[in-house]
Amino acid sequence: MGKPGRRTTSSEEPAMTTITGSSPLVGTRRLNAEVVLRRAWWAEAVTASDLIGSTGLTRSTVISLCDELIERGWLTVLPDARATGEQRAGRPARRYALASSAAHVMGVDAGRHQVTCIIADLRGRPVARLVRRVDPDGSAEARRADVSRIVDEVLAQASMGDADVLAVAIGVPAPADARGRSPREADGDFWERVNPDYAGLLSRRGWAVVVENDANLAAVAEAAVLARSSTDPAEAHRPRGSFIALLAGERFGAGFVLDGALVRGSRGAAGEMRLLDLVQGVGSADGLGAILRDGARAARTLGTLPPSSPLATAPSADLDAQAVLSAADAGDAGALAIVEDAAERFARVCAVLGGMLDVDRIVVAGAVAPSIDLLLERTREWLARFTHREAPVVVASTLGDAVVTLGAVERALTHVREHALDLSTR
Repeated sequence: MGKPGRRTTSSEEPAMTTITGSSPLVGTRRLNAEVVLRRAWWAEAVTASDLIGSTGLTRSTVISLCDELIERGWLTVLPDARATGEQRAGRPARRYALASSAAHVMGVDAGRHQVTCIIADLRGRPVARLVRRVDPDGSAEARRADVSRIVDEVLAQASMGDADVLAVAIGVPAPADARGRSPREADGDFWERVNPDYAGLLSRRGWAVVVENDANLAAVAEAAVLARSSTDPAEAHRPRGSFIALLAGERFGAGFVLDGALVRGSRGAAGEMRLLDLVQGVGSADGLGAILRDGARAARTLGTLPPSSPLATAPSADLDAQAVLSAADAGDAGALAIVEDAAERFARVCAVLGGMLDVDRIVVAGAVAPSIDLLLERTREWLARFTHREAPVVVASTLGDAVVTLGAVERALTHVREHALDLSTR
């Protein structure tokens, strides 16, 4: 890794520098440095004049702080405005940019059936991605070994070592408290197996570690999408609105964002959906993947599928949610009936959650999301019948099966932004 403070007169950043947290900034100077860095983080490039105008600081203070942030590895100098043709008269404006390749973050989706890792730069741009299947019934020890191995693999893919990563966020299919620990279940050890102290495991690498419920990270990813749709660059990093991100595969899991803030609860279990066991017409927290698959298998067992339906002849192993949705899109009557039943049931879920939390929208996320346009169309029809006021908008996520991992990257970046002046890759 290069020396801290290495400057460049090229439009390209150094391939890698060192982030250093030595000689800590304190008091007013620290607060001002945080403001300057935050402004630079959300812009492609800033001039000293931009920073003076947005912060109210003097030119000498701004330039001194930028020099300090360059020395620490956070900023880099770009060609001045005259050299780029953006300025023809007057003193050339000094231009700065975030040194986005100076360090990296990692996002991990440690799902029950597979683990996905993404390494991203400080602007959230992925530089490496890896997906590996794991034993869904593996022990806690086996899952720790799997995650360690997969993390090593993605680092090798990116030609990086532990020192190149500042922070990691890892999503788990279980509640996680502020310390990254999952509570004990009264009826089993599933939560302990799928979150076997990942915080302790990954912190040994010298990283800041955030362990979070997977649906909460899906909500973080969706909040980032909404925020970046803002036409005001200054607002492009701030979560907005009230919505639910609903992971809808084998089981429902929800991430709640209310008035722009993620709601976690005292033990991180705000989005656990066991309350659906008590909802008439729903009866369980089974997700759309399970509902559609089980509906198809039940219809075949009962003989209610038309003989011409592809679901009537498909191998049992292929009789899954995707098969039902594909057949329904093709107009198969048997599949359409299964989708209709699933839509009515899902509308009840949306009515309960949307009515309880008064949200603007419900975003259906996860691997099933790209295929559920028809199901959501029917869900909206049912939802209008079940609600007494304007129903929340129900939409499919555009992030596909990467939603949790992308949310993990965003969460790791948030940690780095909030603690930047205390972090170091040395």
